[in-house]
Amino acid sequence: MPNKCPGEGSDVRDAVENAWSEVVATARRTVADGLVVGTSGNVSARVGDLVLVTPTGVPYDRLGPDDAVAVDVATGEQVRGTLRPTSELPTHLAVYRATDARAVVHTHAPHATAASTLVTKLPNVHYMAAALGGRGGQVLVAGYALYGSDELAREVLKALRDGRTGCLMRNHGTLVHGDTLEQAYDRTAQLEWMCRVWLLARSGDGVPRTLSHRDMARVADKLEGYGQDAPPR
Repeated sequence: MPNKCPGEGSDVRDAVENAWSEVVATARRTVADGLVVGTSGNVSARVGDLVLVTPTGVPYDRLGPDDAVAVDVATGEQVRGTLRPTSELPTHLAVYRATDARAVVHTHAPHATAASTLVTKLPNVHYMAAALGGRGGQVLVAGYALYGSDELAREVLKALRDGRTGCLMRNHGTLVHGDTLEQAYDRTAQLEWMCRVWLLARSGDGVPRTLSHRDMARVADKLEGYGQDAPPR
């Protein structure tokens, strides 16, 4: 595959190079933070009609600037790089085609994966679920399907319905998207933390108390005004 797309201008090349650097840095962070082991999990970012994605089976610490892998978001055709894209490419592309996502992070985070084997919806044990759960405020669990399959991509999209930005994948892990890789990663970390809190709460004799849909809707409204760039509320 060519390292440069035909007719590619310097602005596009710069954007692609920057996005690839962020993809690699984020993938390495998933390993450092214990969200994946080895080459499991994958990361991608969208630049225009291109999706920069981690390759399959290559340790992230071995990836450099010349290892960039890019595919066309509409066709899935590889247009950059010689390494093969991640096996989960169908799911990444499905998310980009169905949402306004600019970045996707998929991990095998241990607490989230454990929780995915126990429930079909993650109980609302903390209000930050509203940052991932859409207006319903509840993170869903995508049905199990073979990794890398179109069926898994369809199950993930079902779990991301109604504006959700993250889901659990049964007996598999997490899939989270965002406007940036930083946002997608932060949401991934929040999801793993919430799963850990829920598992800790249910490990005792009591039954964890959860927040209502009304509680979560109020949080969702307030989160729209969260951060330095948001207007005061």
